[in-house]
Amino acid sequence: MIDSGDTAWILVSTALVLFMTLPGLALFYGGLVQSRNILSVLMHCMGIACMASLLWFVVAYSIAFAEGNPYFGGLGSAFLMDVTRESASGTIPTTVFVMFQMTFAIITPALMVGAYVERIKFGAVLLISALWLLLVYAPVTHWVWGGGWLAEMGVLDFAGGIVVHVTAGVSALVIAAMLGARRGFPDNVQPPHAPWLVMVGAAMLWVGWFGFNAGSALAAGGDAGMAMLVTHLSAATASLVWMVIEWFRFGKPSLVGLVTGTIAGLATITPASGFVGPIGGLALGLAGGLLCYVAVDVVKRNFRVDDSLDVLAVHGIGGATGTLLAAIFATASLGGAGLADGQTVGGQLSVQAIGVVVTTIWSVAATVGIVFVTRALIGLRADEEHEVGGLDLAHHGESGYNL
Repeated sequence: MIDSGDTAWILVSTALVLFMTLPGLALFYGGLVQSRNILSVLMHCMGIACMASLLWFVVAYSIAFAEGNPYFGGLGSAFLMDVTRESASGTIPTTVFVMFQMTFAIITPALMVGAYVERIKFGAVLLISALWLLLVYAPVTHWVWGGGWLAEMGVLDFAGGIVVHVTAGVSALVIAAMLGARRGFPDNVQPPHAPWLVMVGAAMLWVGWFGFNAGSALAAGGDAGMAMLVTHLSAATASLVWMVIEWFRFGKPSLVGLVTGTIAGLATITPASGFVGPIGGLALGLAGGLLCYVAVDVVKRNFRVDDSLDVLAVHGIGGATGTLLAAIFATASLGGAGLADGQTVGGQLSVQAIGVVVTTIWSVAATVGIVFVTRALIGLRADEEHEVGGLDLAHHGESGYNL
């Protein structure tokens, strides 16, 4: 039976999650690039949002949630032909569920934008994102949330540690590596042109994340309330961890560093948010802030990959960390909701690890193929003169600042 309270909460959550991409993520990434490329980043986020919405309606929702086999949903829900005003998903209308999940399908490929900013063709962004949504995001969603094989194993992923953050983080690194680095990487890359804008975008993401995590309870109840609480605790903790590390390392805490820690804490708590208690929120914030900070240097200095805005380090590592630690902090002794009957911490940790590893392998393999196809069809990299002069004017005929 449809419940009006649950429906109202998921309607609000849907708006909050869309708010994360438009304008939250767009402004967060836009402030981190050079002024001559801010519009290109906004175009990437806006274009992906529109494209993903239509693909979700046409076939991606069906791949993710329609009945099929353990690996791939069927086409019974293509064009939402089986969805009516009366259709229900639990205690909410199916239309609301479809729309809520659509906002996840929008933000996940948009997260990858951060890895390849300032040097990629706009057409390549749209094609890569479209193919990736169909070949990576929708199938993995089916594995975890659509009754697929990982769901049957009992994997814990409340709001997208595997589905959103591992897939996007790993695939972003692949795209960045195959695309090549920005001019001057790693020692002569210019700093963000508008740190204040980065903070504004991060603040919007923080607020929107309550819909992302607490909304994933799909009901207005105790699970939603706890998910909201631990999400906030993790974000605040990771922010302070990142700030303190920078303060000791460089002598000054930066605003960009502080809010990057915020996003790391949010990504880390996401898969565990509906399963852990306040102690888990604090612990995951500590772990996420520390490990994601270390990962930034590892990717750029050790791997020598120009993941420009640290998508793997913040989202991929954060999501994987939270997914694994959910097996520990979901236990009732640590204030969590408890594991399934008969399940042990070791057994659950094994299931979580399988989910992370297999999703990583599939994301790498599929993304490599997608990039090869895109390169062959329309090319990847912007012309050198366009990179130097900025993508705003070269690709879109506009400037972010007409002073």
